[in-house]
Amino acid sequence: MAETKNSRFPIYAVIATVAFKLLFLLTHYIQEDAFITWRVAQNLLDYGVIGFNGDTKISASTTHLYVFVSYIFNLVFGKEYFIEPLLIFNSLLFTIGTLLLSHLVLKNPWHKAIFIFLIGILPPSIKISILGMEYGLLFFLEMSLLYYGFFKGKKWVLTILPVLIMFTRIDTVIFLGIVFLVDLFWNKKIRWNYIFGGALGVLSTVAFNWFYFGELVNNTITAKKLLYSENLTIQQHIGYFFKSFGNFWGMLKVPGDFNPMTIVILIFELVCFIYLIRQREKRNYFLWIIFLFGWAKQIIFISQKSLFDWYYWVPQLLLFVPILIFVLEQKEKRNLWLSLLVIFYIFPMLVFQTVHCIATGNGEWNYRRTIGTFLNQYEKDKNQWILLEPAGYVPYFSGLKTIDEVGLVDKQIQEEIKKIK
Repeated sequence: MAETKNSRFPIYAVIATVAFKLLFLLTHYIQEDAFITWRVAQNLLDYGVIGFNGDTKISASTTHLYVFVSYIFNLVFGKEYFIEPLLIFNSLLFTIGTLLLSHLVLKNPWHKAIFIFLIGILPPSIKISILGMEYGLLFFLEMSLLYYGFFKGKKWVLTILPVLIMFTRIDTVIFLGIVFLVDLFWNKKIRWNYIFGGALGVLSTVAFNWFYFGELVNNTITAKKLLYSENLTIQQHIGYFFKSFGNFWGMLKVPGDFNPMTIVILIFELVCFIYLIRQREKRNYFLWIIFLFGWAKQIIFISQKSLFDWYYWVPQLLLFVPILIFVLEQKEKRNLWLSLLVIFYIFPMLVFQTVHCIATGNGEWNYRRTIGTFLNQYEKDKNQWILLEPAGYVPYFSGLKTIDEVGLVDKQIQEEIKKIK
């Protein structure tokens, strides 16, 4: 009876964590790009076309699956009321993902419960949960693949989930590739169901892009590559990497290139990871997956000068996992270790993210949204065009057709960028 009761602690932790993060909805901190995806979903609802400006087809969002999820929420709750239910759904999916992750790396129900709550209140977790982007859905799918496919051995999961993961974001080929390599090295055999699922995921995503939009990859990728590509020397690339490293590898951003907090946490992550894998537990298989993925994803994206914070949220969390495991499984003075971690890192991070959410949410919701609502009332002809960057709040709330400076939502400006370059 007591064992059954204890086994429910992780579930209670999921409920408590989701409830706690509901408070952040009051900040109205929503990422600009979420409104691009939501406008695409509403465009599908209004015109029957995946696009941004009426009946013109364009993959203006970086995600396909989340567009359809947003479409369903628009359909069920209506355009006026779908945002809050969708944000709660995102938070729930992400937190269930942390529950599945806890099953992979921990045994004690109490440890799992503490793990779920503490990892759930770190800055990347809060942003994944409330900023409206696709990463809650993506994290849930990735952890479901690891838990049900590789831990529980359900073959159908190995075939179906890679397709859904790729259809959520095409850059998840990095995650799927790391999982394949670790599994091949660890088990010395090929899981053909997984190979088939991965191939099907790539083919279905590329085929959908080609036959629907007439392009192999999302327009957002093409537009960003065109605008931000630079001919740099190897030395310049290396210098650029280290300038970006401090603030994109770590959870806390500070002015300037050097971030001492990032260095300290990185060293602690490495030490804890090495300590854990030396124990030769079965979970080492999953520790290698999440650790190698965290490093690979961040190195690749920083090297490609991807200066958007959300690319690094999931890797930041996964690289922090060994620290939490190390502290929770201390045999002696565990409460002291845990208290020090909470007092000197997790709580300050929570305070930092709370202030950041309030400040950014207040500014963007009350400033950019107000511009959009003003234009919506001022300009009754919704066939009029506006040119701006970024193409999030203002187009969404104004309803006007939009050209953005990057070319994410309309391809016309890409031709002008080509002429300039």
